[in-house]
Amino acid sequence: MILDGKKTSEKRLSLLSEKIGESGLYPRLATVLVGQDPASQLYVRMKHQACERVGIGSIGIELEAVATTQDVLDAVHRLNADSMISGILVQLPLPSQIDTHAVINAVDPAKDVDGFHPMNLGRLFSGSPLFSPCTPLGVMTLLSEYGIDPTGKNVVVIGRSIEVGRPMAALMTNANATVTITHSKTVDLSSITRKADILVAAVGRAHFVTEDMVGEGAVVIDVGTNYGEDGKLCGDVDFAAVEPIAQAITPVPGGVGPMTIATLMENTYRAEYLRSCGSLV
Repeated sequence: MILDGKKTSEKRLSLLSEKIGESGLYPRLATVLVGQDPASQLYVRMKHQACERVGIGSIGIELEAVATTQDVLDAVHRLNADSMISGILVQLPLPSQIDTHAVINAVDPAKDVDGFHPMNLGRLFSGSPLFSPCTPLGVMTLLSEYGIDPTGKNVVVIGRSIEVGRPMAALMTNANATVTITHSKTVDLSSITRKADILVAAVGRAHFVTEDMVGEGAVVIDVGTNYGEDGKLCGDVDFAAVEPIAQAITPVPGGVGPMTIATLMENTYRAEYLRSCGSLV
């Protein structure tokens, strides 16, 4: 079974558009982009296009690649103070001269639709999330859409980043799964991944997960976005080798990526809705 993130995201965006139209609210997303990295520019452009589709207003702040940490902080502080802005997204990764942690910490937690602020991560890990990071939350939505319940399942996450690996493990734990986080220092990785009912690959290496690492009938979630030796977009999973033994698998492209953007839109609407209700983080 192919877990079609594109199809599912289209469905979610259509439902969200209706919800926003009926709500009388006008959410607005602000993006902050530093530098001219082509991939980052593409991702930001796609996010603005999604905003337009569902009825979310958007503005983009672009800073030069030589911007300082203070330049980015100044932009974030202005957006925090702008009552017309519902959500703030700082496109990562930032250039090396910028203190990424300082920037993330500066975002108002009530506008942190990326879910990376320590307060929001703390709420996620305590089991009462407000805004969860978009990629792992999108994975949970995709599993739910296909009736895959993590309850009681052995889940193995390859990768421990704060953007995907760790929040993915927290969301799975909150969903009553038994979770193992693995990473570059894990000994005999294959012996662990083969036992997974649900395997999430978020390691950032093309075709890292091979057939011998996956147990028969596993659900395989590929979060990777890489380019193979042929120059084509591919994931962390060797799709051709793994698909025949998996119960379900996400493709790249068309799997987790579209779910990330759909979830960002849902988080932005949620931020505006909570603000309209007077709810505080």
